[in-house]
Amino acid sequence: MKLHKEDAGVFIPDCKPADEALERITHLGIGAHQDDLEIMAAHGILECLHDRRRWFGGVVCTSGGSSPRGGPYAAYSDDAIRRIRRREQDTAASIGGYGVMIQLGYESSELQNPSGGALEEDLGIILRAAHPSVVYTHNPADKHDTHVAVTMAVIRTIRAMPRGERPQALYGCEVWRDLDWLDDMDKIVLDVSAHESLAAALLGVHDSQIAGGKRYDLAVVGRRRANATFHDARDTDTATQLSFAMDLTPLVHNDSLAVADYVATLVDNFRKDVVRRIQRLGG
Repeated sequence: MKLHKEDAGVFIPDCKPADEALERITHLGIGAHQDDLEIMAAHGILECLHDRRRWFGGVVCTSGGSSPRGGPYAAYSDDAIRRIRRREQDTAASIGGYGVMIQLGYESSELQNPSGGALEEDLGIILRAAHPSVVYTHNPADKHDTHVAVTMAVIRTIRAMPRGERPQALYGCEVWRDLDWLDDMDKIVLDVSAHESLAAALLGVHDSQIAGGKRYDLAVVGRRRANATFHDARDTDTATQLSFAMDLTPLVHNDSLAVADYVATLVDNFRKDVVRRIQRLGG
């Protein structure tokens, strides 16, 4: 598999040949940064755990070298933090039993100002080799520019594939903006209650971020628990942790549907729901 960056890495925890490892992938997560997969694609990771018929594969698009750092990592150079973050991501892949872990090594600035389509070419190689049924990526309403840039590249790549080879489902997941605001009819609800200790370990392995000043391990679990409790006001909880996703599958099936227009419709559905409730109750 020839990828654009010389330092792109392909890690296979069970040491299978690369083509065999990719062919078995059924659930693929494509994230911008190291630790994004463990935050947003836990549903796919847990669904495939200990199930030899289903395999999770991960793709991280950036190198990790420009990430903020503090605490014991404050004095680390970009090269040093890059090596640490890549190692942390591969460790997460081993803990989670991923079928393959690919790190593409782009800088965030390259993704936010794309030229030449290198990222899309790399993603196309991976998607054609794996043929996953489900793809998890960032949601287009995320407030991190690099996350949205990755989402747009994923959508463009899938749309360039023959229709019969495209994933059956594409989910845009929560990271730098939760999706509680989505109208319930538009919300994909992903139960991530299982294997709580393992899910915590997947988050905790990214010590360069956690000890470096961002308690993602606590915040992500807190969000998932809040989602489970506040999702339904009328029934008792049936799950202890939920993640929400935006269904991007219509963008896979309809190449002429503009991403901005599609997301604007979802935002407008939320606005309509709020206004209707206020008006119905005397506003």
